[in-house]
Amino acid sequence: MAEFRTERDSMGEVQVPAQAYYGAQTQRAVENFPISGWTLPPRLIHALGLVKYAAAVANRDLGKLTGGKRPLTDQQVEALLAACREVAEGKLDDQFPIDVFQTGSGTSSNMNANEVIANRAIELSGGDRFAADKAIHPNDHVNMGQSTNDMFPTAIHVAVGQAIKEDLIPALQRFADSLKQKAAAWDKIMKIGRTHLMDATPLRLGQEFSGFARQLELSVLRANRALKMILELPAGGTAVGTGINTHPEFGKRVAAVLAEETGIPFVEAANHFEANAQRDGLVECHGQLRAIAVTLFNVSNNIRWLGSGPRCGFYEIKLPSRQPGSSIMPGKVNPVMCESMMQVCARVLGNDQAVSFSGATGGQFQLNIMMPVMGHATLESIRLLAKATDAFVDFCMEGMEANEEACQAAVEQSLSMVTSLNPLIGYEKAAELAKEAFKTGKTIRELCREKQVLPEDQLNEALDPWRMTEPHA
Repeated sequence: MAEFRTERDSMGEVQVPAQAYYGAQTQRAVENFPISGWTLPPRLIHALGLVKYAAAVANRDLGKLTGGKRPLTDQQVEALLAACREVAEGKLDDQFPIDVFQTGSGTSSNMNANEVIANRAIELSGGDRFAADKAIHPNDHVNMGQSTNDMFPTAIHVAVGQAIKEDLIPALQRFADSLKQKAAAWDKIMKIGRTHLMDATPLRLGQEFSGFARQLELSVLRANRALKMILELPAGGTAVGTGINTHPEFGKRVAAVLAEETGIPFVEAANHFEANAQRDGLVECHGQLRAIAVTLFNVSNNIRWLGSGPRCGFYEIKLPSRQPGSSIMPGKVNPVMCESMMQVCARVLGNDQAVSFSGATGGQFQLNIMMPVMGHATLESIRLLAKATDAFVDFCMEGMEANEEACQAAVEQSLSMVTSLNPLIGYEKAAELAKEAFKTGKTIRELCREKQVLPEDQLNEALDPWRMTEPHA
């Protein structure tokens, strides 16, 4: 069997791997872009397949595929739809070899999808996919009524929407629920608060974790807002937004099919000139991912601090021991899940810079020419955030325990206990007591008793830590 076959496109002949479903334009791109070794994310490949399926359904229902200059038979149309489905289901992922860093519109990958679908459809319909005259043509049939300029960003939106809905939102909600459970379980555990990393007034460990839980609840809302930013689809704008060479109903029909297939309320873009030319919605979408990353970094870093020790740190919570922490210090265990999460968040913040820069500088006139890297970065951010969050819940939150003894031991030692005396003795006198307590090593309670600042019953009420954790009239 020959190792290569000869394929032809508008630029001439190209040698293509003999059994590959892709053709000449894909092979040219493989040779032109030996850059990173990163191919399109699987979700984006699958979204391309789904978008091509939606386009084929629209063209079938509009009578475009079975009419015109090169009509297809009903059998060929069904084979075309089936081939699109195979791409959408991940059955042909190995047929998408093009590097992410390619032509800025994504033309190479769009044609990659067109070639793979056309050749596979010919095969499914019983034709000869190696024939020079393609019975099902990549441009004339698979790409009918389309341009890379409207269909590739449509695929990005679909892929991002599915990733947010199916992966990110469930992971964030699960984290929020786990934090709520800890907050409820630890509501009776007193501990000292800290501001500026310095001792502050008491609070309950459950209250502290309720704050973390609220941060995750807000992250779920941000993920839903991110999803809303990419609901408008450019499909139907074709080359520059005018809709040249496509049916007036094409964009609306494609959006309807994609909405039905994904359960996401995609709609045709309100203005195709904006939708083709700019990726502002994707920039705003990733901005919400950036905010989520900031939250996840903050929560995991706070948990890392609270678990520090075990003898010379705070050690107010006990983190699960996941692996040995040092190649030289026996017995040392590190907060590895916190550190993994923090690194993921750093990557997402970097991706946000790439997406924002690409959105700001890549859109000239009727096209943004930074789309492949924007799609790759956004999908990577979603994937990393979702997977890191799930891992954090599984391997950190599930086995985390409160160290009630350590929490309570610090409460009486805090100089900020004096804050509750402000209404009774005034700020200045309270400040003097705090300074003297620090100098002498005595607790606020001990010093107040020694100086008989207040009657014992009033002092005990004022310095009741539980009372300090809630407002009082």
